[in-house]
Order: sequence, then C-alpha cells, then structure tokens
Amino acid sequence: MTQHKSSKQIYLPVVFAFILVLGILIGRHFMPTSGSSKGNPLLIYPQTNKLEALLNLIEEEYVDTVNRDEIEETIIPEILKNLDPHTVYIPAKDLAKVNEELQGNFGGIGVQFSMQNDTVMVISVISGGPSEKVGLLPGDRIVAVDDSIIAGKNIATNDVMKKLRGEMGTKVKVGILRRPQTDLMDFEITRGSIPITSVDVGYMIDDQTGYIKIDRFQQTTYHEFLTALAKLKANSCKQVIIDLRGNSGGLLDVAIRLCNEFLAKKELIVYTEGKSQPRQDVYANGAGTCQDSKVIVLIDEFSASASEIFAGAIQDNDRGIVIGRRSFGKGLVQQQIPLPDGSALRLTVARYYTPSGRCIQKPYDNGIEDYYHDIYNRLEHGEFYNQDSIQQNDSLMYKTKTGRTVYGGGGVMPDIFVPRDTSMITDYFVQLRMNGIIYRYALQYSDNHRKELDQYVTADGIKEHLDGKPIIHEFLKFAKDKGVKHNVAEFKLSKQIIETEIKAYIARNIIDSEGFYPIIHDIDDVLLRAMEELKKEH
Repeated sequence: MTQHKSSKQIYLPVVFAFILVLGILIGRHFMPTSGSSKGNPLLIYPQTNKLEALLNLIEEEYVDTVNRDEIEETIIPEILKNLDPHTVYIPAKDLAKVNEELQGNFGGIGVQFSMQNDTVMVISVISGGPSEKVGLLPGDRIVAVDDSIIAGKNIATNDVMKKLRGEMGTKVKVGILRRPQTDLMDFEITRGSIPITSVDVGYMIDDQTGYIKIDRFQQTTYHEFLTALAKLKANSCKQVIIDLRGNSGGLLDVAIRLCNEFLAKKELIVYTEGKSQPRQDVYANGAGTCQDSKVIVLIDEFSASASEIFAGAIQDNDRGIVIGRRSFGKGLVQQQIPLPDGSALRLTVARYYTPSGRCIQKPYDNGIEDYYHDIYNRLEHGEFYNQDSIQQNDSLMYKTKTGRTVYGGGGVMPDIFVPRDTSMITDYFVQLRMNGIIYRYALQYSDNHRKELDQYVTADGIKEHLDGKPIIHEFLKFAKDKGVKHNVAEFKLSKQIIETEIKAYIARNIIDSEGFYPIIHDIDDVLLRAMEELKKEH
C-alpha cells in the first residue's frame, strides 16, 4: 500500500538537508560549474537574512518545483516550538474560527442541535435568531441542507456546522421533518449574527445565594456577567459563587473588569511585566457593584489564565474564598499580531503576577508535550484526590493582604481543597458514559415527551414531574438494548449520579442551562462545600 506523505513530511527534510549542504554551495560560489569554466554560480543573496536566503535558494535552484507558501506554513510552527507553549501561529484560513470564541459571535442560523440515530435534531432555537424568525422548533429534524440530504449519511457534527454556518446575510435552505407529520417542510433562512455566550447560567441557589458559571472570558463576558448579576440582585442576592471550573481563560482586560466589581478602590488586581514590557500595575477604581457581597470562587485543574487572574486577585486581597483544586498554571500574556497574508501570531510578551507577587506559570523547560502532560502527571500522582500529594516550593512563598501564606510556581492553590468524588464511579457507569447512553436516553425521552415537558419553565418543576415517572426502569432497558449489560451491584452504587444526570440532561433539552445546573448541583461536591462555608459565616 502506498502511504500518502504530508507537505510537512516532504518539505522539512528538504529544508534541513539543505542547511547541511549550504557550506558546499557557498564554496561553489567561487568555483566554475562542473564541465565548464563559464558556468553561473549560485548566489547566496547577501542582502537577506539566512532563512530568507535559504527559501530563495530552494525556490529558484531546487531540482523540482516547490510551493514556497507551503514550506513557510510548515517552518513557522517548527520555529515557535522552541519558545513557550502559548506562542502560536494561526494560519489565515483558521483565523476567523479561532477568533470567534473571543469575539463572542459568528454567522449562523441560531440553533443548538444533536445527532440522534444519524439525524440532526434541533435541541433549542435561539430566541430572536434567524431560525426562530422562520418558525423552526425544538424537536425538528434537519434532513437536508441546500437540497443535499444529510440524514442517514453518517455525517460528522463538524461537517453539519460547516453547512449551517456562513457569512451573515447569506441564505441557506433546510429541509425539516416535524413530528407527527411525514412530509418534508422547506425553510429558507438568512444567516445572522449568532451570539456565543460565555456566562452559562446565573440563578439563585437559595433565598440569598447567587451562582454564576463563566465558561470563558470573551468580549461579551463583562456585559453577560452584569446581566446575570442584575437578575440575581433583583432576587435579593447577598452572596455569590463564581464558578470558573473548566474556564481556560481568554481576554485579560475582561478578567480585570470582573475583578473590579469585587475589589475596593486602589486594591491591586494584577500586574504584568516582560523583557520589552515595563511593569504595569492595574488597580480597582472603587466603582464595583459587588464590593460588599460575599464571594466564593470555584476552580479546578482546567481553570487557566484569565480565570487564575480573577481567583488570584480575590485570594491575595483576602476578598473571598477559593475552593476546589489547583488551577492549570498559565501566567503568560499573549499579544495577537496580524501578518500581511491574513494570518496571525500570538506572541507571549509578558508574565502576569497576582497582587502578592506570584507568577503562577508552571515550568515549560521540558517541551510542549511534557507541559500539557502535567495534568496527567497530577492525576497519576494522586493530586486530584489528596491535598497532601501537592509539593509546595518554600522559595515561592508569598503573603496575602492580611498575611496568609500562598505559593507561586504552578497554578493557584485553593484555600479549601475538595478532591474528586469517585464514590459513585463504577465500571458500569463508565460504560454508560463512554457510550453516551445517559445523554442519548435523555434526548429520546425529551423528544417523546416534549408536549408535557414544555409546560414547565423551571428546573424544580421538571424535576418534580420526573420524580413521578419510571425513568430509571425505562433507562435500564434502553441501556441494555444499546449493549451495556446491567450490573446490579454497580448500578446500586451509581444510581444517584445516573438518575441525577438523566434528569439534568432532560431539563437542559427543555429549558437549556437554567434547567441543567440546578439539578446537577445536587451531586456537585465542590459547590456543596461552598454552600457549607457560606452557612458557617451566618
């Protein structure tokens, strides 16, 4: 069988081999070509740098025709590998997609969908979006896009997204199958600006405690946060839990604006400093709306960058409690620099430091692979389950505003450590999770009972309704039919997490995140510990 080689496999050996013979070529600059005393020598382009000269020589003198642009696209990432893990090159073809998450919108039709039985099923329709305007409904099956059948074709989710997304103002035709009808319904949808929300949910846990889950820090996050906060305060919120678990970061200035809401005037939020970047201190301006509200911040091993800025500022100013597990450890600041061909370079230009002076960037001396493998090393070392397994470096010891000891050198260590709960995790549950059985059952149940579920507008209402239904009995049969053999003993251990997840996913299919989080929080140990701490203070 002939193996296909990538451009990188083809061109990199050429480039590096050419470096080895460059001295020979330079020597031949002073010698006639073989068989003639009048041959033209190869020029080394003295007015260009070494890399430019090398590319010029390959392009003009190499035996075969090569694509210079492809060589450059291959070489640039190789050069950047010698820097830090967060300095990256973004090709022009990928730039728009990469920027979408930070900009907070894209061109699309405004639906959330899932694949069910090889068919695209609409889970929810964005309020005010293009699809709602033409009449699409949750539960609709998208069978065709632009007269091309996609149902039953084993099409990947990413390929569906590519077909539905596009430039704002362009049109796409979709063929819809809507139960109980059997005829296809055609809709022409004009793509519009679809918001990518970063605040997943904001709701009242009890009569005075609000909860806000922030997924990333993008351009729209501050406005989304204030909107969620206003809703909580309208319900007499006195204390708030900010959940940054799984939040990989984003825009530095957005994290600063959120910190400002909680800190008093002239309290240091963060400072940055680099070789070519003089130290810049950022202070709160005293205009924050939550200066008197109690606050708890939740973090885990996937909380990074801007999340760590927020958690570090709250912790170092002794403004609130940080609960969870040690964060990722990214303390580098990137600047995105556009390049002439439409590509971009995200270049690390500085380190950021928490108010106590901590740089929480973890080491990256052993290369990118080892850097990202650190999370697995923590897992294998037992850090997710036992706080005593974490080795702190006394040379990186710092003091908070009131003199508490904190450490730098690799992430923010929470004030209260909460290990991962594995008490309900069995092999049976893992099989269900790996095969997506819980999610698939919840999707099917929601689809089959949408009329009766649509009358509920709160998670509590849906949960109470489901408590009286035989969903566990039906689920076990569904799982068995899907190939996961029932294990009585292991099911007994995992029953609570299975039942809770089923109800949470059903509620999400009906009322989105407002339904999911209030139910799943019944088994969230980190959140439950936060509630315990807030109760202690009363």
